Amino acid sequence: MKAIVTDKNVVIVGLGVTGLSCVHYLKALGHNLTVMDSRDEPPGFDELKAKYPNIECIFGGFDRERLLAADEIILSPGIAMANEDIQAAIANGVPVKGDIALFSEAAKAPIIAITGSNGKSTVTTLVGDMAECAGLNVGIGGNLGIPALDLLEQDRQLYVLELSSFQLETTENLNAHCAVILNITEDHMDRYPEKMAYLQAKQRVFRGAKYVAINDDEVLSQPLMSTTMKAIHFGLQADLNKYSIIERAEKQYLAKGFDALLAVNELKVSGEHNQSNVLAAMALASSVGIPTQAMLDALKSFKGLPHRCQHVRTLDDVDYINDSKGTNPGAVVTAISSLGKNATGKIILIAGGESKGADFSPMRRALSEYCKLVILFGRDAEEIGKITTPLVESVTIDGLEQSVKFAYESAEPGDVVLLSPGCASFDMFKNYEQRGEAFERLVMCL
Repeated sequence: MKAIVTDKNVVIVGLGVTGLSCVHYLKALGHNLTVMDSRDEPPGFDELKAKYPNIECIFGGFDRERLLAADEIILSPGIAMANEDIQAAIANGVPVKGDIALFSEAAKAPIIAITGSNGKSTVTTLVGDMAECAGLNVGIGGNLGIPALDLLEQDRQLYVLELSSFQLETTENLNAHCAVILNITEDHMDRYPEKMAYLQAKQRVFRGAKYVAINDDEVLSQPLMSTTMKAIHFGLQADLNKYSIIERAEKQYLAKGFDALLAVNELKVSGEHNQSNVLAAMALASSVGIPTQAMLDALKSFKGLPHRCQHVRTLDDVDYINDSKGTNPGAVVTAISSLGKNATGKIILIAGGESKGADFSPMRRALSEYCKLVILFGRDAEEIGKITTPLVESVTIDGLEQSVKFAYESAEPGDVVLLSPGCASFDMFKNYEQRGEAFERLVMCL
């Protein structure tokens, strides 16, 4: 990308991986940049100073006057639009956008956009795999892996983006070729005043889209606005022209309409939630003409993603499952239900962390039906216990190591020990990956 000298003053608010990608992109365009962060030493600071020693940095808080004087503010996903300093700048007429808005303005290839409360990373990876099997030069990233702006460094034939509600807040018109909301369960209630505000942020993924993939099993997967977008449907129940599951000779198949495509038992991932993810990926891939055989080739080799209902080991006929990515109550319900239906024993659930203000009451039915013990740890263990304790035996343990040990001592043959925290990890770990890796190490040491 050739640098163009301008006198446009842009303030990037929030560093980290996304902020750095914005610096790289905008510096190449020749903009005058200032980087702000509320943290004294934000992630990415060393790389920023090494590559761009002359960029002004304001750390440890926001400079409102500088924000008010900016020509444009680029807001990282971790900073809420509701921040008082950002709102003051907006009131002063300063445009505010995020990295995905910059990306959509520059992208020259079709975009497949994937959001939802659960399953985003799995579906994004699957669609990317399908595109690669079809021989396409595809860029895969966004909220998963590579920041979206970094994908622009190469010419692509297709982009597949995982998008969070935070990224969509600052995206006016994504103009995706095909967009989907996989599902909506309550999440990030520490940032949104109510579930409707969270849903409205997710709904922005549909703005300007040509196609929409609709999950017929999730009412809130539908666009709320009236639209001329072409719809591609998927869901577990079969119907004409829909990606679904059908039964033939007492065997389940992935299907398009009533045409069987692949036996479900040929998939290396299990559970109804993963069947739904697979169907979503097929619907999205079909929107850009990816051949069915390329889809099936990708599905047959896909083994699932780390920390998402990942089998760690079987010890004394007890399965240990790492679902550290289960960071909201809806994800926990999905994990418990999927595993509980096939377990010969009961589930011992390890949960807790930073709850993000979530309502855990939707877990009641799954807890009552499939769990025999809930082991709680982390900052909001006591709060979660208010829901779990009346339904199933619950104990609060000091830390993950002691939680794993207690689960081991409590498990019987046929049981499943499931780490599905329903919470963010930031009270005790750097991220959900670190939490999941710690769980795996502890399990392997049993």
